Amino acid sequence: MSDSSEIQDVLQDCEFFKGLDKSDIKKIAKLCQVETYDTGEYVFRQGDFGEHLYVIAEGRVFLERTVDLGTRTGNVVIGLLGKGRVFGCWSTLLGEPHILMSSATSEKPVKVVVMRGSELRQIMIENTALGFNVLERLCFLLRDRIQDAYGAMEKI
Repeated sequence: MSDSSEIQDVLQDCEFFKGLDKSDIKKIAKLCQVETYDTGEYVFRQGDFGEHLYVIAEGRVFLERTVDLGTRTGNVVIGLLGKGRVFGCWSTLLGEPHILMSSATSEKPVKVVVMRGSELRQIMIENTALGFNVLERLCFLLRDRIQDAYGAMEKI
């Protein structure tokens, strides 16, 4: 999937960009590239410097966080994300890349569409209506992720 129209299809069907104008999807698709990961391979690790957002085109990804439990450490699975789900470094949309707070690992071979958050931010600044829509979706998505994280932590 290196064809721009295939990338556009993935973006149009994902939770984050669904329902946006085709012209906006086309602009966003130009920022993207496709990456693949084998079973068990890290897309990124907790503690890495984050700059990218990822959309799952095929496969599933575990989001997990390593937590310090005092005398020991443990891994907590925050979620298992499938096709159309988005993950990565959200703060890049606010102009602030940071250290990632979780790891993302492929469950099986996975294909993702990748974009630099700073480049998407620039499109959002140039088109404030699009920017508002994306940030509104980000708020709902982060709410759901925080609820997932709290639920995972309660199982420790």
